[in-house]
Amino acid sequence: MLVTMCVINIGQKQRADTNQYYVCLFERTFFNGITVNCMYESYYGLNSKPFQLTPDPEFFFASKWHKRAMSYLQYGLSQAEGFIVITGGIGTGKTTVANSLLEEIEDDIAAAQIVTPKLSPDELVKMVASKFDIPTEGRSKADILKALELFLYDLNKAGRRALLLVDEAQNLPLETIEELRMLSNFQLNGKPLIQSFLLGQEELQPILRAPNMEQFRQRIVASCHLAPLSLEECKEYIEYRLHHAGWNGTALFSDEALERIHMFSRGIPRKINTLMDRVMLYGFLEELESFDADAVNEVIEEVKAEMFEPDKTGAEVTEHMGFADHPESQTIMTPKGNVIRDTKYYLDMLAELVDALDDAISQKVKMTQYVDKLMKKKFKTYVRLKSDDKRDIN
Repeated sequence: MLVTMCVINIGQKQRADTNQYYVCLFERTFFNGITVNCMYESYYGLNSKPFQLTPDPEFFFASKWHKRAMSYLQYGLSQAEGFIVITGGIGTGKTTVANSLLEEIEDDIAAAQIVTPKLSPDELVKMVASKFDIPTEGRSKADILKALELFLYDLNKAGRRALLLVDEAQNLPLETIEELRMLSNFQLNGKPLIQSFLLGQEELQPILRAPNMEQFRQRIVASCHLAPLSLEECKEYIEYRLHHAGWNGTALFSDEALERIHMFSRGIPRKINTLMDRVMLYGFLEELESFDADAVNEVIEEVKAEMFEPDKTGAEVTEHMGFADHPESQTIMTPKGNVIRDTKYYLDMLAELVDALDDAISQKVKMTQYVDKLMKKKFKTYVRLKSDDKRDIN
């Protein structure tokens, strides 16, 4: 059996007793289909890699913001019209949310997902068509749009509809986003035949605020911004992924170690995964049964040196933003010049209002899904009865 070995130089550190570099078997799938697991998984009794970078719906962790994003996406699906916009920083979990939604949708929705480079309107139309298996070779844009329209009508006749998830939407030029809006004009009896969800980084927000995007903004039924995980959510995230990968022991990480992980990663899931993967490898190489702050700090220094991480920590960034340790001591000035001094009171009130709105949206989504299933059931009964009547007449 072919075995691929790779030499890992952990921060240029060598074992003093052997003067050899650390060696690890990473996960590799060979030509005969045999998979060799990364050795730290076996060492910690795991059955899968808990902190991989590739988005995996099986490891979806529903933080407060991710729950809200999923609720908005489900709400948009239940409305069967309008645009849903989800934004967030790099690595905050937008693609994971999208993949989780695709895992849950029913058979009556034909879904396609595209990750967009800087596409022109014509290129976008071709990509959308190809995602729905519509031939585009040698066809003009008008021909492709006509074929797409016929495809959407056929879906509707079969009791289905189309959903398009556009990832990395901040790369789209204004005219291409406008083309997306034009696609939503494919309608039958006042209902759109295709619905689009946009996921993108923060740069998408000013694009959609542009004056000439007013028509598009009017069709946005909900939007949500994915914030980084809080310290408590970071702890829950790490614990969730470890247990989902098969960990059944006691706590692996001290509170201080988890605080260092959160501070360095700034609560961004992808950065947490990158760091945690290295921390677990370090633990295997050093034969650690648990991790304290010193162990995590050593790995952080290595990662910073190798990945050109800036020296600023999450705490320093927060302090630079003006909300260091006492947000209640800050003052806020409204656009009309009114000064709000007791900011903690209003922030708490706003948080309660947001939670109440989330609960209301969640309940509405559940009710809409229930009514939708009930209507489908009644429609099937109606079709069956009509069919029976026709047979009786004949």
